[in-house]
Amino acid sequence: MLNSNEKFVALSLAIVTCLAGPRLLSQHSPAAHPSTLAEQMSTEDRVKKPGWWPTKGNAPRSSYLGNATCDRCHSDIVVKQQVSAMARTATRAGDSDLLARFPLNYKLGPYAYQATRSGQTAAYSIGDGSTNFAAPLNWAFGIRMGQSYLFDRNGAIFMAPLTYYPEAGRWDFTVDLPHAVPDSFDKAIGKRLTSTEVRGCFDCHNTAATTNDQFQPEQSTPGVTCEACHGPGSDHVAAMKAGLGDQGTTMILNPKYLNPVDSIDFCGACHRTWWDVSLSGSSGIKSMRFPPYRLENSRCWGKGDARLTCVACHDPHSPLQREAAAYDNKCLSCHVNSPDAKPTSDHPGMPCPKARKDCAECHMPKYQVTDIPVKFTDHQIRVVRPSEAIPD
Repeated sequence: MLNSNEKFVALSLAIVTCLAGPRLLSQHSPAAHPSTLAEQMSTEDRVKKPGWWPTKGNAPRSSYLGNATCDRCHSDIVVKQQVSAMARTATRAGDSDLLARFPLNYKLGPYAYQATRSGQTAAYSIGDGSTNFAAPLNWAFGIRMGQSYLFDRNGAIFMAPLTYYPEAGRWDFTVDLPHAVPDSFDKAIGKRLTSTEVRGCFDCHNTAATTNDQFQPEQSTPGVTCEACHGPGSDHVAAMKAGLGDQGTTMILNPKYLNPVDSIDFCGACHRTWWDVSLSGSSGIKSMRFPPYRLENSRCWGKGDARLTCVACHDPHSPLQREAAAYDNKCLSCHVNSPDAKPTSDHPGMPCPKARKDCAECHMPKYQVTDIPVKFTDHQIRVVRPSEAIPD
């Protein structure tokens, strides 16, 4: 992780690169377009600006009213959102359905791991035949790509070294943790998380983990609720109840009206912005986990197409569409009647010489991220050559 001085140097270099033109940019940094690069920001810088932004954490806890209040006026949206992966991306470990259905019983070298849920209690243990450690599991983070578990040890928060991956149907190493047999029992227990890592987990997986600039995870609401994205709703609700509709709409953030750069950075508050990834050095295959970064490296985005944002294809209030065909209409809404089209017998009048369906399978292929059994869709939209290496 870069310190503040290193970030300043990196940012200064990027500004110089932008002023020097596209050719220099392509030689020294990822393929973001100069016209948008100057507008993109890191999440750290975004939360310093006035107004609401996801993970900001300066609003008072009393200003959060909960989904039940939102449901009174927006029930159709709330009902859909509550069954989405984002809404279920965190839970108390004692409420984890995955842990109840797929308990951990894993041998790694001399270490035997177990994790189970019985009723509302989740327990974790490890032993090597002579030494044992056991603790309650407190939190389960993730639901679709993988579920990881936190527990307390000596007053600190630890992450278990093994994660359950639903798509693969198995337990395996936790992402970003050592993928090898630990060389000591102490290391085998799990990773002690830094305060920054803990806050990152809770601020993105829960709602209102940080309020009044005080991090209080035990008082947070599990999962991404309405107010995690739109901001605390008390002022908005009060204005609407008072019949001040025009003022009320200004007291809640509707991401629908953000410009394209801000819109992608908004999702990037948790899914990582272009600058978040660039400053961390997580390029190549590792960056597949961060769709905003990949999207902004797309040729389409580089040309400044205002239609290409996260929400152009994904409805944040609905469960994720998993089939490639579900996105064909999104692709074809832009790629029609192109002057560069080369009609073929199976694809008349369309830009692509292959087909008019399953566009994403070719132009947004899936790649397995190193060391974990998960395939991620590459959001760097492009014509993929058969011999192409993973692009940065």
